[in-house]
Amino acid sequence: MPAAESSGNDPPPLRWAADAEGGAPYIFKDPEKPETNIGFEVDLAEALADELGRRIDFVQYQFGSLVPGLQRRDFDFAMNGVEITPDRARVVRFSHPYYVYTLQLVVRANDSRFETLEQCRAMGGAVGTLEDTAAERLLDELQVGKRIYDNQVEPYSDLEYGRLDAVLLDLPIALYYARQNPKLKFVGPPLAQGYYAIAFRPEDEMLAQQVDAALQRIAAGGRLRQIYEQWGLWDDAQATLFESDRANEILRQAEGRWTVADYLPLLLRGAWVTIQLAVLSMLLAVLLGLPIALMRLSGMWPLQTIATVYVEFFRGIPVLLLLFFLYYGLPAIGARYGLESWLNLSAYLAAVLGFGLNYAAYESEIYRAGIGSIPVGQWEAATSLGMSRPLTFRRIILPQAIRVILPPMTNDFIALFKDTSLVSVIALVELTKQYQILAKSSMRYLEIGLATALLYLVMSVPLGHLARYLEKRWGKGI
Repeated sequence: MPAAESSGNDPPPLRWAADAEGGAPYIFKDPEKPETNIGFEVDLAEALADELGRRIDFVQYQFGSLVPGLQRRDFDFAMNGVEITPDRARVVRFSHPYYVYTLQLVVRANDSRFETLEQCRAMGGAVGTLEDTAAERLLDELQVGKRIYDNQVEPYSDLEYGRLDAVLLDLPIALYYARQNPKLKFVGPPLAQGYYAIAFRPEDEMLAQQVDAALQRIAAGGRLRQIYEQWGLWDDAQATLFESDRANEILRQAEGRWTVADYLPLLLRGAWVTIQLAVLSMLLAVLLGLPIALMRLSGMWPLQTIATVYVEFFRGIPVLLLLFFLYYGLPAIGARYGLESWLNLSAYLAAVLGFGLNYAAYESEIYRAGIGSIPVGQWEAATSLGMSRPLTFRRIILPQAIRVILPPMTNDFIALFKDTSLVSVIALVELTKQYQILAKSSMRYLEIGLATALLYLVMSVPLGHLARYLEKRWGKGI
């Protein structure tokens, strides 16, 4: 969108929010001009600006937060493949739909096991999809195993690597990311027709009516068809979009009312995943941390150098980057060198390994500080009694160091419970991700958020009490 300042007589520019990370064909970066956004919704926004006689400025906003951002007045409207649903219709004012979409099932080109979602469910398959979409709701309705992703590129990558059995996403996405990939193929007919519309705040009724009228003019003048044909998105369904009121029928569906019994089991399931990841990752960090600390205290420069490099490396890189590398980078390396079967880690294993390696660096420093805090006289006294250094460390030094190590180690463990929320980037649904999915689907952010916070407290507060109990007990001697 043009960025020039408007004159004093011109109306202020409208702010349009979308997520450019979402990808083609909606809005994405021009490969030849990375500073420029392109996509069919970019072209549609330009057409609307021409019809309204008003500049429209783009605002980058995370897709999953578009509705809350609209309510916060961070922008004037959201247009980013936002599907019309009864839950969203309770809190936003939708424009007339501007696109009719369907869902498309995609599998590997050499896979002939199934052609429908029902067949996939019968064989216990896993289907990748995006969060808070019609595809996710259809998978839930049919009780098909699913994995949730934050963007539309990674599901197809995981499908290629054999981590998924299929991907179900909107047809425009499938056209750009799957149809031209020789390793993937479409199966079955299009599913679950729905509608994209522009979301406004309910109080901005006048603006919404102006945009509705502009959309009608764009369609009547043929510009809408021209845009869709340019992006390969035109089909017969689009031809009747502005000639029928069928698109608004979905707004008249009965509103869903969730109770605690509906969402609490899902939150508990997410909490169980969080507990598993935190416990296993911390166990790995503890097992790696102590040897690394001892290597730095050994006085042998090769061991000290190796341990120092490990600590500085894993403390110096973000754990999010590490997770991306382990889950997406290693399979690419494996495919290049014929080691795909060895380096193609599952999302669960990549998460445990990533957090374990990262936290081991911090734990090793805690252990090193705790061991170093024990007076040298303890070593000397043990030596005078004829005890070997390994025995002295095990019987004298380590028990005393544990009392120093325990509080910061407990803090790290509690922090790890919260850091597990990062695993959503590799399609694991833990507690925080489950909250986001449920809250965005029901628009009950406060109620479900309080339940989620309570679960985190239930998991973390007992750890603090256990640590204080052990400190008191071990402070009297082990």
